[in-house]
Amino acid sequence: MRVFTGLTLLGILAFLMWATGEWPALLFIWVLLVILADELGGWFGYLGLLLGGLAFFAPGGAPAQWAVIVPLVAGPLMGLLLIKHSGGPFVLPFAGLLFAGTLLATGRFGPRIDPQLTLPANVEFQRTAILAMMIGLAFSFVRQVVGIILRRRAARTRDQHRARVPVAAGQDRGTAERVPDTVAGRETVNSSANDETSGK
Repeated sequence: MRVFTGLTLLGILAFLMWATGEWPALLFIWVLLVILADELGGWFGYLGLLLGGLAFFAPGGAPAQWAVIVPLVAGPLMGLLLIKHSGGPFVLPFAGLLFAGTLLATGRFGPRIDPQLTLPANVEFQRTAILAMMIGLAFSFVRQVVGIILRRRAARTRDQHRARVPVAAGQDRGTAERVPDTVAGRETVNSSANDETSGK
């Protein structure tokens, strides 16, 4: 099921990249679907990252800004995936900080280095990429926390079941031991009664 869902997300991403469109929509879809696909297995996220370049081969051509967006976003997005894979839900804020911090720093210092590089400082560019990242990481955080809670409950249930099994086994052994004792006691009483009868 995970493989099917991951392939479905990659198929949707490939279709949308091939269909192209306005760069804000493409950017939002690319970042969001890469993070969501990564939830289904590490290689799905990396494949989604590569699919961002599919727009360059689309029949309608990629938006003019896409040639700037892909190298600007691919690096921070790769770093986000690497940090995301390094731990559980509590590393996700650091992954988000790396992604957002890199884009904001590029937007602030990029035009100083190259005055023609104005897209990183574009508010719509920053807002679109960071919003998609936040939605994707929020979904990942909730999914991982819920998974941890469910696994702990399942482990607690197994431990309780294992604790009950020896107790039940001990009770069964105690019952089995008491039955022969009772039978032996009855035999002793009967033997004493027979001896008394014989004596008379």
